[in-house]
Amino acid sequence: MEASSSNADPTPSNLSLPRWHQWLRQLENGMVVLALAGMVLIPLIEAVLRKTLNVGIAAAAPLVQHLGLILGMLGGAIAARDERLLSLSALTSLLKGRAKNVAQVFSQAFGAAITIVLCAAAWQFMSQERIGGNEIAYGIKRWMVELVMPLGFGLIAMRLLWNAAKGWKGRVSAALVCGAILAAGLWLPVPPERLVWPAMALLLAAAALGTPVFVVLGGAAVILFWSGGEPLTIMAIDHYGLVVNATLPTIPLFTLAGYFLAEGGASRRLVRVCNALVGHLRGGAAIGTALACAFFTSFTGASGVTILALGGLFLPVLIAARYSERNALGYLTGAGSLGLLFPPCLPLILFAIVANVPIKQMFLGGIVPGLLLVAMTAALGIWLGPKQETSTKRFDWREARDSMWDAKWELLLPVVAIVALFGGFATPLEAAAMTAFYAFAVQVFVYRDLKIFRDVPRVMTECALLVGGVLLILGVALGLTDYLIGAEVPDKLLAWAQASIHNRWLLLLAMNLFLLVVGCLMDIFSATIVVVPLIVPLGLAFGIDPVHLGIIFLANLELGYLTPPVGMNLFLASYRFNKPMSQIIRAVLPVLGIRLLGVLVITYVPWLTTWLPGLFSGGD
Repeated sequence: MEASSSNADPTPSNLSLPRWHQWLRQLENGMVVLALAGMVLIPLIEAVLRKTLNVGIAAAAPLVQHLGLILGMLGGAIAARDERLLSLSALTSLLKGRAKNVAQVFSQAFGAAITIVLCAAAWQFMSQERIGGNEIAYGIKRWMVELVMPLGFGLIAMRLLWNAAKGWKGRVSAALVCGAILAAGLWLPVPPERLVWPAMALLLAAAALGTPVFVVLGGAAVILFWSGGEPLTIMAIDHYGLVVNATLPTIPLFTLAGYFLAEGGASRRLVRVCNALVGHLRGGAAIGTALACAFFTSFTGASGVTILALGGLFLPVLIAARYSERNALGYLTGAGSLGLLFPPCLPLILFAIVANVPIKQMFLGGIVPGLLLVAMTAALGIWLGPKQETSTKRFDWREARDSMWDAKWELLLPVVAIVALFGGFATPLEAAAMTAFYAFAVQVFVYRDLKIFRDVPRVMTECALLVGGVLLILGVALGLTDYLIGAEVPDKLLAWAQASIHNRWLLLLAMNLFLLVVGCLMDIFSATIVVVPLIVPLGLAFGIDPVHLGIIFLANLELGYLTPPVGMNLFLASYRFNKPMSQIIRAVLPVLGIRLLGVLVITYVPWLTTWLPGLFSGGD
């Protein structure tokens, strides 16, 4: 699932907006571009100075981490501005006319109310930090950067109300509903603990009607903390602690590298390479599709970006290879999430952070299972294709050589990332910065597909939008996780499992079934934050390797991209190919089945995951 909504309405042209609105957009876009640029350049300069002069930049890591906080909050505000916050909006597509307008007003008003509460909690947290006066570096106080948290939540709340309707009447109605919800929480003469279930019912209704996912998770945490009399500043503390985690800045940096590829001409060159290398084989079009999708998704961390970038290129290729339109649509939709187990993909990094597993071990653990899923998907593509070839296309050595030479700089990108990370030349953060800078240099200066002043800021803003939407979800989801841990849910779950399940393989089967349900109901980012702290103690108690558990978890959650009602790839494929959702769902069933089989193989053949980490364990 991607950090973007299924709302396909185009963003209005800047020229049609009031001057102050244009200025605000430019300011926000400029700030996230500067934040991303700083996150790339500071680790690069640090690495060069350390290797050449044996010196470094004072507080380089905290500076980059706090730039990540700015990027996350302003990126989330931009996502709200452009109506691209992730939401579970399946029901709203069934509503028409006045019913749809009422649903929009209520869901956005409820979202604004929860966001205002989060804004107040962030302001209180920042105020407490201001008293402490802690400094990051160079006279920059920590509270000065933390101010972006209430500012970001405040902007998001205002934009939720603004986007609740197209006219002032609807917006005023949304503001009144928002105010009524806040007033009820503050002044109703009823103990909060008696309002938990009514509040949760309203939250579920808002979720079904399209309120953003971060509101659903944050709202659940707000309601639970509020009903228990706990201070809501806990949520702001959790949000801050997660976003400034030392490893987290690698997420936007690797994602930025993928965005430079997607927005440049890499997709066109990659299609040519795949056609040249495997196009002469039976099912070559499908094999090439699987390989290209895995390459792209491993860097963007967002399979929807892969569908949008490669879908229009590979659909004609599959149709020309005499695949039926149904099989081509289903295959492309399913192949989009290939690559999530390959380094340096975002979910691998996130699991490593939450489960406290070395990131290098997670990267190594995903390689063989990822190759297995690619091979199984390619085999399905061969089976779905025409049973008898009508052409006798031969392998063309010259075209293969020329296509690979044309794409050589992009094909070297994984080498840059892996050598920097595993060769001992750089920390994970520096390796991510090197990868992003390399992708930038290749697309801007080598191929010249992107113009440095016209295109690069747009690409960086788009990356910030995606990352901001994701970090919003992760930050508030950690508050819910904190509540569950405080309520001893993991301990109770562990005690139940140890009393009821006495076999590790049976536990893995139960865990797979549980994760399939989670994948149907939650996106991969929020599921990682909420569910991983629950299952890691279970895995340790039953002797399951944490890296193996992580790959099982991610492989299961990959299915969530394809599973109704929340499979975001289904929405994006429907939008990209202009086909009804029902048609996309039917088309994707064969891919869903083969990926389910792959998950079972990964689960019950542990050495597929543990072999490479064990081979290189001496380096950690």
